Amino acid sequence: METIWDRKWDELILVALNEDIGSGDVTTLSTVPPDADASGVFLAKEAGVICGLSICSRTFALLDPRIRIKSRVQEGAWVEANEVLAVIEGPSQGILMGERVSLNFLRHLSGIATQTRLAVQAVEGTKAHISDTRKTTPGLRSIEKYAVRTGGGTNHRFNLSDGILIKDNHIRAAGGIKQAVDRARKGGSHLLKIEVETETIEQIEEALEAGADVIMLDNMSLLQMAEAVRLIAGRAIVEASGNMADQDLRAVAETGVDLISIGALTHSVRALDISLKFE
Repeated sequence: METIWDRKWDELILVALNEDIGSGDVTTLSTVPPDADASGVFLAKEAGVICGLSICSRTFALLDPRIRIKSRVQEGAWVEANEVLAVIEGPSQGILMGERVSLNFLRHLSGIATQTRLAVQAVEGTKAHISDTRKTTPGLRSIEKYAVRTGGGTNHRFNLSDGILIKDNHIRAAGGIKQAVDRARKGGSHLLKIEVETETIEQIEEALEAGADVIMLDNMSLLQMAEAVRLIAGRAIVEASGNMADQDLRAVAETGVDLISIGALTHSVRALDISLKFE
């Protein structure tokens, strides 16, 4: 998978480096000679999908352009434990100063990509797509959603301007589903789809009558989801949501939903175990 670089990622990396290094890496500067060189390897300590190699490489480039990294695996590749991901060479001080930041990005993004890949594999052969949510780490949304795509998933809204999603509090504030959809239809662009979050069959019927383009089934049982899909009958896109990480994703997909959105892909994912070892 080829990485399309987002120029905003440089800003994220610089913020992370400044946060970690502070006024200077006192350990490295006091123990390692400035003219010392080193070589090492990035090593996967468990199996998973690799994501963030370009961000890892860019971290060192921003620190010291003399540092060279050569990837041994492709972005998005599944690797096994003890597999070498990349080799690194250059000034020891720069490598040591960038080690933690580069690994933080690489481990976190690979964890997201791995969990996404497992979810995608669970629904393989059905029409359901795996999607993320806006439950992301503040400031890291762009790279976390990139990791979801690397794992084979799709992205839901990037921000509030990407689409109209009428949730329970919007419905209460607007006075009902029909009122909310009518106002959204009048006030929103004709290019934006309108999605309505529903919790009951009655709400689904209201959303259909109001002309919703997408209907979210929030925290419904498998039987309720299957009934909802039959009721909607292709008149709207159907999204299953609500603690999906705790569900049997295959069973959810087999109810006939089009999309399964999983907040846990980003909000509570476990980082993949990766280390940098000097040779």
